[in-house]
Amino acid sequence: MSVFNASRLVGKTVLVTGASSGIGAATAVLFAKAGSNVILVARRADALKAVSEACITAHKESGLQQGGKFAIVQMDVSKKDQVATLWDKVPQDLRNVDILVNNAGYVLGLDRVGEIADADIEGMFATNVLGLISMTQLLIKDFKARKAGHVINLGSIAGREAYAGGSIYTATKHAVNAFTGSLMRELVDTPIRVTELQPGMVETEFSVVRFRGDKAKADKVYEGLQPLTAEDMAEEIVWAASRPPHVNIAEVLVLPVNQASATLNFRPGK
Repeated sequence: MSVFNASRLVGKTVLVTGASSGIGAATAVLFAKAGSNVILVARRADALKAVSEACITAHKESGLQQGGKFAIVQMDVSKKDQVATLWDKVPQDLRNVDILVNNAGYVLGLDRVGEIADADIEGMFATNVLGLISMTQLLIKDFKARKAGHVINLGSIAGREAYAGGSIYTATKHAVNAFTGSLMRELVDTPIRVTELQPGMVETEFSVVRFRGDKAKADKVYEGLQPLTAEDMAEEIVWAASRPPHVNIAEVLVLPVNQASATLNFRPGK
């Protein structure tokens, strides 16, 4: 037995979606620090460039001689035509991906059923569910051919329990949970691993997006308690990826200590 180390990730190639901010960005940087190569996928090119530079710095500071190759792919995972041409934008030496981190996803509003805009419904499903499925379908054939690979999906506590005002988001995350469970069962006769990480309250751009840019409303979500950070979740993802080949971390629910369910939390104040 040993204390957590990431030596198994040295030289591995990791593809992270939604890598321009939040959990995706923190995960990309931590994989870089662990000596991995990273393909950063997201819609915002400028933000991706900044994350790529952070990856380069993290890898240099690690002192590791392997890995350290980084590629930026500006792409919207909800657009099937863009997913289909992914490899045209990835350098040849990074096309044998070892780990897929399906992180891209978002939520909009707290609208109740009957009041939800069609565009919001379609957008959340297109990214959170269909985009994740498209990316997995793209890579899984190669994983099977090479008899190796790891699919890591970012679910949510919302994929375990529904709550009022979250009908569409919770539906998308329940879909992610079901898809991940089915995929793991389909691959039981292979060495390919499948993991779902389910965070609770994480303070990133997530709530800012939910409230359509209203930072004051977003801050209220976390007021009075210490939420998880993007770096907290990055550690869980990298830890799951670094387990021995015969160990599969199937599902992990990660909560701040003052959260017990999607709607039950304690705010002791600061």
